[in-house]
Amino acid sequence: MIHRIDSVADPSRLPYTVCVLLENLVRRAGSEHVTDADVQALANWPAPAEGAQLAFMPARVIMQDLTGVPAVVDLAALRSAVARRGGDPSRVDPQVPVDLVVDHSVQVDAFGSSAAYERNIEHEYGRNGERYALLRWAQGAFGNFRVVPPGMGIVHQVNLEYLGAVVAVRDGVAMPDTLVGTDSHTTMINALGVLGWGVGGIEAEAVMLGQPIYMTAPQVTGVRLSGGLQSGVTATDLVLTMTERLRQHGVVGKFIEFFGPGLGSLTVADRATISNMSPEFGATASTFPVDDETLRYLRDTGRSPEHIELVERYTKEQGLFHTGSEAEPAYTETLDFDLSGVEPSLAGPRRPQDRVPLPRVGASFADAFGAGRNGGGLGDGSVVISAITSCTNTSNPALMVAAGLVARKAVERGLTTKPWVKTSLAPGSRVVIGYLRKAALMEPLEALGFDLVGFGCTTCIGNSGPLPEDVAGAIERDDLKVAAVLSGNRNFEARIHPAVRANYLASPPLVVAYALAGTVNADLTSEPLGEGSDGPVFLRDVWPTADEVSEALAASFSPDLFTDEYGRIFEGDERWRSLPVPEGELYAWDPDSTYVREAAFFSHDADLSDIVDARVLALVGDSVTTDHISPAGAFAPATPAGQWLVEHGVEPRDFNSYGARRGNHEVMVRGTFANIRLRNALVEREGGFTRHLPSGEELSIYDAAQRYGEEGVPLVVIAGREYGSGSSRDWAAKGSALLGVRAVIARSFERIHRSNLVALGVIPLQFAEGDSAESLGLDGTETYTIRGLAGLDVGSHVEVEVNGGQRSFTCLARLDAPADVKVYRDGGLLQMVMKQLMA
Repeated sequence: MIHRIDSVADPSRLPYTVCVLLENLVRRAGSEHVTDADVQALANWPAPAEGAQLAFMPARVIMQDLTGVPAVVDLAALRSAVARRGGDPSRVDPQVPVDLVVDHSVQVDAFGSSAAYERNIEHEYGRNGERYALLRWAQGAFGNFRVVPPGMGIVHQVNLEYLGAVVAVRDGVAMPDTLVGTDSHTTMINALGVLGWGVGGIEAEAVMLGQPIYMTAPQVTGVRLSGGLQSGVTATDLVLTMTERLRQHGVVGKFIEFFGPGLGSLTVADRATISNMSPEFGATASTFPVDDETLRYLRDTGRSPEHIELVERYTKEQGLFHTGSEAEPAYTETLDFDLSGVEPSLAGPRRPQDRVPLPRVGASFADAFGAGRNGGGLGDGSVVISAITSCTNTSNPALMVAAGLVARKAVERGLTTKPWVKTSLAPGSRVVIGYLRKAALMEPLEALGFDLVGFGCTTCIGNSGPLPEDVAGAIERDDLKVAAVLSGNRNFEARIHPAVRANYLASPPLVVAYALAGTVNADLTSEPLGEGSDGPVFLRDVWPTADEVSEALAASFSPDLFTDEYGRIFEGDERWRSLPVPEGELYAWDPDSTYVREAAFFSHDADLSDIVDARVLALVGDSVTTDHISPAGAFAPATPAGQWLVEHGVEPRDFNSYGARRGNHEVMVRGTFANIRLRNALVEREGGFTRHLPSGEELSIYDAAQRYGEEGVPLVVIAGREYGSGSSRDWAAKGSALLGVRAVIARSFERIHRSNLVALGVIPLQFAEGDSAESLGLDGTETYTIRGLAGLDVGSHVEVEVNGGQRSFTCLARLDAPADVKVYRDGGLLQMVMKQLMA
C-alpha cells in the first residue's frame, strides 16, 4: 500500500532526515552559504520553494583507499597547481575531519590455510607500497586527516563499530553526526541514526576544503515495518527482499526512513545490513531512528558511558529520539513492509535486485544460461568461489555465528567442502575473529577451508584472486558457466571474477552451505548438501536455531573485544610503521611512477562551446554500472592499460588491478569502458571495443577515442535506464572526460554518477519520457550536434540534432540545482575550487 502527502501542518511530524538537515542549516544560518530564506524553505517542507537549495555541510568525511588515493592525488595536484600560479598551497587542507580506511587492496591470493592471512598481506604491501607511502605523506602534510592502515577492517564496519558518534561535538557544540563518504555503501552508518551517503571523490574533496554539498529539498519515503522475521530467515534474506521491492517501486535519489511496530524487532546489526545496500535499491540514504536499540549497540561496542549519556540526552532534547509513541512522520510517501513475509533467498545471477527464493536458485541459473545439471563434478553451475566477505553481513554477529554453527554441524556430520570451491573468510572487523574464536567456531570454519584471508573487501569488490590452475583451466577448456556465492552486496557481471558468469548474493550460513553442495544446480530445501558419515545430510540438519545463535553470542560477544581492537586502530603493524614517510608541503611527483601521477584535471578551462557533429563512442543499454564504465579488477597485457604498463617496464604479474592504479590517470583512462562484459551495440563482441566512424574500423574504445581526438571530433555516449548505477567511483566520470566525451544521453541516471559527470564538465542529458535510442531509431552511426551549452540552467532543455539536422529530439539537461550550473560553467568542481583559492 502507498500513501502520499502534499503538505505538513505540524512541524513535529517532520521526518528524521529533514530534522537533521534543518539543524544543519539553522546552526549555520547567516554564513556564506546559508540564508534565513534557505532555513525557512526547508522548514516549510515539503512545500516547494522556487529556486531553494540546501547547502548541507557534513561534520566529517570517510574514504576507502581505492577512492581515497585518487582523492589525495587530486588534492596534492591542486596544491602543486596553486603553487605554480603563485598561490599558497597550504590553503588546500581539509577543513573537516577525514578518515581513510585502507580496505580495498587486499586480494585472496592464498586461501584454505592458516598462513593465508600473512601471505595475502605480504602481497598487499608488495604491490601497494608506493600508494601507501603517498598516504603516509598525506597524514603529515594535511591537517584533520587520519589513516586506518591495512589489515584493520572495512571502512563501513569500522565506521559503524567505532568512528560513528551519533552525536558529534565541534568547538564545544553538540550536533548530529553527519558525513559523506567516497563509497556508495557509506549509507551503512544510517543504521545508527547517522545521516550520511556516498558521493564522488571530487565532491568529497570539495567538502574537505570547506565547500557544502548543494541539494534540493529531499523526497523522503517512509517504510512502515510490521510483523517479525520467521524462524530460519536472516537479515540477508530481508535486505535482498527489500532491495527487490524498493528497486521495483522506484526510490532512486530519494531518502528512506524505517519506522513502525516491526522496527523494534531489528537489532542495529540487522538495520546495518539493510542500510548498507541502500545503493542497490537506489536510495540516497536509508535511515533508522535513534532509539533504545541504538543505545544498546553503543554499549555493546564499547563506547564510553559519558558519550552514550550525551547521545541519549541530546537526541531526546532535540526530539530526535524514537520511543514508538510519537505521531507518525508525514513522509512524501509511505510504503508498507511485512517482515513476516520474508523467505530464505539469494540474489542473482547478475544483479542484486534479482531476488531468488532458495528453492528456485537452480532454475534461475538454468533460465539465465540455458545450462542444466552436470554429472556431479566440476561443470556448469559449479560453485568455484564461496566467500564470507563484505561488511554488509560480517558486521552482523548473528549471521557470522550462524555460519560458524553450520560449519560445526557439517563437520560433525562428516561433510567436506567440494574440491573445486575456493573458500575464504574476510570479515570487516578484527572483532569478528575474536568472538568466533571465543565461541569455538573458527576451528570448524577452518576445517571447511574458511580460513582468515584478510580484513578487507576482497571478493565483494572483485579481489577474489586467481582460481586454482586446474579449475581455471577446466573452465576455459570446456567453456563452463560457473558460479560464485558470496555474502556481499553486488554481483554485477565480471565483478567477482572474470571467469565466473553467475554470481549469487547470500547470507554467510548459506555461503557455507553452497561450499558443501558445490553447485547452484540444486534445491537445498529438498536435496542433500552431500554424503556424510551417516548418510545424506540436508540443510535443515545443519541449520542452527535462534536459541543456538543467541547462546553462542552470549558466551562470546563482549564490549572489551571492541575496546581492545579499536584502541590500536591507527597504529598498524610493523610493515606500516616501517614505510618511508615523504615530507614536505608539496608532494614530490615521480615522473617514472606507474602508481601515482600528477592528475591532468587542471590543464584545461571550461569548454562550453557547441558540440558539433559528435560521434558515438558507445551505445549501451539499461543498468550499465560504474563497473562497466571503470572496472576495478585485474586486466590482461593485451588491453590498452596493460600495454602502457608493459611499455613502462611493468611485468604482467605486477599489474595489480585497475582499482589499485587509480592514482595514475594514464592507466585509468585506458581502462575506461574496458569491462570484458560491456555490450556496446556498435560492435558484435563483448568487451571494451567500438567502431570508429566513418572508417568502420573496429578498435578498442581507448584507441578509437584517441583517433577521434586527433581528428577533432567530439564524443557522446548513449545509454538506457539507470546509467552509472553501482559504485560511487568518480573514475567512471573522470575517464569519460579524459576520453573526450562531452555529453552522455541516457533514459535515466543514478544519483552519484550524474553528479560526478557534472563535476568533470560532462553534461548529462536525459531523453524525454518515452524516448530512447531504440524508439528514436538511433543505432550509433549518426552524428550529433548539441548547441547552447553556455546558457544551460536548472530545468533547461536542449535540441539534439541528428545527422546535420535531418531530424532532432529533445533532452533535459540534468543540471538539477543552481550549484550544478555553476560547477558546469566553471568546467568542473576542481576548477571551481581552484578559482576560489586563487581569488
